[in-house]
Amino acid sequence: MAKTFHVDIVTPEAVVWSGEADMVSARTTEGDIGILADHEATMAALATGAVQVHHDGVITSAGLHGGFLQIHHNTVTLLTDWARMTEGGLKEARKAAADLRAEVEADETDEG
Repeated sequence: MAKTFHVDIVTPEAVVWSGEADMVSARTTEGDIGILADHEATMAALATGAVQVHHDGVITSAGLHGGFLQIHHNTVTLLTDWARMTEGGLKEARKAAADLRAEVEADETDEG
């Protein structure tokens, strides 16, 4: 059994997901990152895209819109402006991220 680590996906409104994971994959502004237990401490800017949390033989996916990723002492925190959890896999999470981007751009256009 793989060693687990703690993961939090957090927006300004709430903790969207929290639990133990075997692996996390996310998109940063520098490219995709895969995270396993005992990963080196890291800070990165999140790009709008999908995140997948592998836990208990299940993959939980979400679409995120920007933010930051922190890895420290077997804890991964994804701080994001907006997150949308999906029932589907990676394809659904990517669609959710695209929808979030469109909503944010529409809000910015309405305000401007």
